[in-house]
Amino acid sequence: MIRSIDGGVTAPAGFRAAGVRCGIKKADLDLALLVADGPVSAAGVFTTNQVQAAPVLVAKDHLARSGHVATAVVVNSGCANACTGPAGLDAAREMAAETGRRLGCPPEQVLVASTGVIGVALDLAKVRAGIAEAAGRLSRDGHADAARAIMTTDPWPKSHAVTVDSPAGRFTVGGMAKGSGMIEPSLATMLAFLTTDANVEPLRLQRALGEAVADTFNAITVDGECSTNDAVIALASGSSRVTIDEAAYPALVAGMRAVARELAVAIVRGGEGATKLVTVRVIGADSTAAARQAARTIANSLLVKTAVHGGDPNWGRLVAAAGRAGVVFVPERAAVRVGGVELFRDGLPHDDRAPAAAAHLRGTDIAIEIDLGAGGPGEATVWTCDLSAEYVRINAEYRT
Repeated sequence: MIRSIDGGVTAPAGFRAAGVRCGIKKADLDLALLVADGPVSAAGVFTTNQVQAAPVLVAKDHLARSGHVATAVVVNSGCANACTGPAGLDAAREMAAETGRRLGCPPEQVLVASTGVIGVALDLAKVRAGIAEAAGRLSRDGHADAARAIMTTDPWPKSHAVTVDSPAGRFTVGGMAKGSGMIEPSLATMLAFLTTDANVEPLRLQRALGEAVADTFNAITVDGECSTNDAVIALASGSSRVTIDEAAYPALVAGMRAVARELAVAIVRGGEGATKLVTVRVIGADSTAAARQAARTIANSLLVKTAVHGGDPNWGRLVAAAGRAGVVFVPERAAVRVGGVELFRDGLPHDDRAPAAAAHLRGTDIAIEIDLGAGGPGEATVWTCDLSAEYVRINAEYRT
């Protein structure tokens, strides 16, 4: 059984957090610390972009050097520290070293993450001051400030936590995330941090994180843009004394997936300029991989996203996107449904049903289902949002 609880990323025992303002952003909190009571198992998945920001490179290096053990994660918002050359790498390493000095742990046990504008140097004096202040404010109640401190264009902070009953006993999973623009499944573009008080050895935690990410953070898209700073990091404190073996492993994945899905959908709901959450479900595909590819193509279609924004039940845009997805699509056996209203079936339109579909599109939670007609068992779901003029305004003015 999985049950939602309060507490976010510090709901699991063994973790404290803090969020402070150090002046990187023009306003609001902009530096967060997430700290375990001691060295814990750690796992991470990162951007597939060939341009990888300094904090991504440092975090990956520290996971390898520490044997996937970490004590803390330090995060700044307002500056991505990406495309900043050797100085950027030095800055990311110094963030880890300063955090280690304040907490009394080796720098390789500190993972680093940054988010914000690309190509801007990180002000280390401000970061050092922020780390010092955050280290003095760590608490179990600090999760709310930490979730605020990692935001950039997010309209609200995102956190969630659950308890999980497993064959080995009850444990807790918590998390926080940020993301609003540059969101695309390749890891989805974001920062996300998951914690659990289960006792999980590092390789098993890494495997569980990969499974949880596959159909949550890797199944969302706002604008099809893969960033340079994507990171999803998981920490397992073991404070519950519930040991995750292979029998309990499915429960761990289920708990991590439950938290990750809540955070992932919240990212899309709060996408830049978004007014509607859109669930795109593809069925009848040759394989799960084919279904995911088709769902992603449909969800990223600008014509689909603008039609949803305008409340236009234009099933032709859905058929066209499915047809160019590069997977088997058989129009003569395909179907398109919007809000459960079938608008296209077996090669023929049902435009007389358009008013019912248009009524569904006037809501804020939109359901689209496409049967590819391939007759296979493959199915997948991708979450996206509509595309509005506000998205254009936000990104036209992002640096100015």
